[in-house]
Amino acid sequence: MTTQATTRFTNQLHTMKTQNQKGFIPFTLLGWPNADISFEIIKTMIDSGATGLELGIAFSDPLADGPVLQAAAVETLATGFDVDQAFILLQKVRAYNQDIPIGLMVYFNMILARGVDQFFKDAADAGVDGILIVDLPPEGAEEVTAAAKTSGIDLIFIVSPLTTDERLQTILKHANGYLYVVSRLGITGTDNTHDTQLQDLLTRIKAQTDLPLYVGFGVSTPEDAQKMIAAGADGVITGSRIIQLVQDQPNSSPQQVLETYLQSMCNLSE
Repeated sequence: MTTQATTRFTNQLHTMKTQNQKGFIPFTLLGWPNADISFEIIKTMIDSGATGLELGIAFSDPLADGPVLQAAAVETLATGFDVDQAFILLQKVRAYNQDIPIGLMVYFNMILARGVDQFFKDAADAGVDGILIVDLPPEGAEEVTAAAKTSGIDLIFIVSPLTTDERLQTILKHANGYLYVVSRLGITGTDNTHDTQLQDLLTRIKAQTDLPLYVGFGVSTPEDAQKMIAAGADGVITGSRIIQLVQDQPNSSPQQVLETYLQSMCNLSE
């Protein structure tokens, strides 16, 4: 784990881990379905008690995303919502709440298009605490570690059932905040079946790091979340379900649609 200034993720997630409290990090796409409603969705996440936020910037070729998030990305891009507007919206989110950890999920081309140093500076200025670069292998992390450290931003990495111990060690050289653990192989949000080897994977990771382990991919219900926690997770991440709920009730406010669901996901226990 690299050494840098303590972030909100480190403070919040590590404190919860030491107190054996379980966390919930909801995900949504910035700007979906438009900037105003997106802000309302994010405010509802915060007000419902989310541990932290994971917010994506729409990308034209989101390989890791399932059909729900891919469709949402297409919708968002069609409105003209871009990286500049994403940072403006992030500033609004940070102004709304000074304490919640904010993570950004992006693809590497977005960073390269802006310039690595500039992207991380803009992210830090907008109040971002961590960045997960979906398609950047840990072997290529050297391209961003200096910018991340200078900006005081955690690099978040994905660990999957296919991650070898050797690759995990490479990840741990650069990782801060928490690890995003994939519960199974595939793309996000496609079903609610989980790799039976998740418990073994979490045990293997815990033997090598004390970073909090948050499990995602296919986590839709409190029951799913409890299974992940029973397997040894420190918390869960979910996104596709949130977007589906908003899609299913287009004439209702995000608060009306999401509040009960989000609160049920936030009330996780051992």
